[in-house]
Amino acid sequence: MARIANYNRPRDTRGTLKQMLSYLGRHKWYMLVIALLVAVSALSSISGTYMLKPVINRFILPGDIPGLVNMLLVMGGLYLCGALSCYAYNQMMVHISQKVVNEIRSDLFRHTQRLPLTYFDAHTHGELMSRFTNDVDTISDALNNSFALLIQSFIQVVGTLVLLFVLNWRLSLLVVVGYAVMFWYIRFSTNRSRFFYARQQQALGDLEGYVEEMAAGQKVVKVFNHEQTNLEGFQALNARLQSAGTSAQGYSATMIPAVVSISYINYAVIAVLGGLMVMNGQSSLGSLASYLVFVRQSALPINQFTQQGNFLLAALAGAERIFNVLDEQPETDEGTVEIVRVEKSADGTLVPSAGGRRTGLWAWRDSADPAAPLVPLRGDVRFRDVSFGYIPGQTTLHDVTLYAKPGQKIAFVGSTGAGKTTITNLINRFYDITSGTITYDGIDVRKIRKSDLRRSLGVVLQDTHLFTGTVADNIRFGKLDATDEEIIAAAKIANAHSFIERLPQGYNTMVSCDGANLSQGQRQLLAIARAAVADPPVLILDEATSSIDTRTEALIEKGMDRLMEGRTVFVIAHRLSTVRNSNAIIVLEHGGIVERGSHDELLAQKGEYYQLYNGMFELA
Repeated sequence: MARIANYNRPRDTRGTLKQMLSYLGRHKWYMLVIALLVAVSALSSISGTYMLKPVINRFILPGDIPGLVNMLLVMGGLYLCGALSCYAYNQMMVHISQKVVNEIRSDLFRHTQRLPLTYFDAHTHGELMSRFTNDVDTISDALNNSFALLIQSFIQVVGTLVLLFVLNWRLSLLVVVGYAVMFWYIRFSTNRSRFFYARQQQALGDLEGYVEEMAAGQKVVKVFNHEQTNLEGFQALNARLQSAGTSAQGYSATMIPAVVSISYINYAVIAVLGGLMVMNGQSSLGSLASYLVFVRQSALPINQFTQQGNFLLAALAGAERIFNVLDEQPETDEGTVEIVRVEKSADGTLVPSAGGRRTGLWAWRDSADPAAPLVPLRGDVRFRDVSFGYIPGQTTLHDVTLYAKPGQKIAFVGSTGAGKTTITNLINRFYDITSGTITYDGIDVRKIRKSDLRRSLGVVLQDTHLFTGTVADNIRFGKLDATDEEIIAAAKIANAHSFIERLPQGYNTMVSCDGANLSQGQRQLLAIARAAVADPPVLILDEATSSIDTRTEALIEKGMDRLMEGRTVFVIAHRLSTVRNSNAIIVLEHGGIVERGSHDELLAQKGEYYQLYNGMFELA
């Protein structure tokens, strides 16, 4: 036995097995053929061994050479049939296992795309990645190696026991005692190994986390000369991993020798007693020969059956964790209002454009009420007595009322945790409010389909995320059907065109490792260009210029001024200099609005904003 399953067993084995069988059930005819081939392979091996009895008793002892040749040909045919069946079901099992794993992985990814942000807030990225890698790989290994082998081992164990009792029931009582001792030791060794494997996994996780942390913080390590201290910390964790691994492997390594030793002792006792029975005429020589081969072979299927059973339980535990994600409630969307391309008719009213033709005009249409008039998409956003909390019972926003008319630039300022980003998250319905209303062009946002709502919004976040691909691909992420000309125009608006042109392949330069080959400022410029190419009526800039130098920031602001013409813009900025030209500045503290007005109006009030602007309070 090579290894012991080092995962916890599933909490709900029956429920998980039922869900797993539903995937296998999609290929039931394949699975039926595989089961038949496995049975043929196992029974061929058992039958070939059993035929030693008639071969010896009826042909070897009487000296019937022609009959012996025929029987050997029959035995050879049986073993060949078993070998071919084994090859066939292994090939089919590989095909089916990869197909099933592909379906599970696809379902898992499709479902995660529909989960609300609250799920990702409560679960780490590493935890989710583990479902796609470790847990899926465990299922794949079990289906490839354990499923068919478990069935075959079960048939061989049961078939061997049955034929042992058929050949000699008295000796079989001793075999059963040997089996019982084998199963006891296997169970004991497995339990002890699983305990130490759990400790090994914990120690391994601690060691990997330590290495990752130290590798990411090498600049700090070298600045403070902590290399030796870090090495000592690594050696301590490595020693703990060594200790746990030694104990786990130690118990695991004794299993095969112990089972083999027990089978040897059992074999020796059976051989002596069987020989005496043959000498006394209580058994035939052929029966004893066949019996001893069965006894000799019995240890292997027992080992395999126990080992593969553990691997299957490990796979079910991994499957349970995957199915737990699949059982998570997806993001609900009961909206009926959708965004459509429109054009003006002869009388000046808005009508859907023919064939979805691009006109540059958009409107809201309620699919649940086709007779309702189209509402022009202008970008009028209003909050009325809005309250919200990320955690039930803990309110983050308190009775917030604000408005942003089409084309206005609204800035939010305040300390960390004041609720600035929360407000923008509520506009695009990343979260739903607890009370109050948010309207978009006079329509409650809860009535708008989330995909259409978010399609009308452009968002630039402080933490820029770029995807693997070219610079052009990353800008095009904001509008997948954007032409090269539109991409270049968006880059010029964001003042990113000049630095892109200086890249080795220009717009075709590959972006790697989340933009590791670009500076932070360049990554931010690409994120702004990505929002610009979408050409949305409403823009949300969450610390969009926080990682850009003052000169670049000034260039961006000129581009953003061009972009915001006729659009509503929400800006969150720590640099108060970036919000001076806003139509309205909203000062937030502790989840509520304490001041609202233009830059000059707020300075004249000499309140919270005045103190922030003059450096009396630090804006974090």
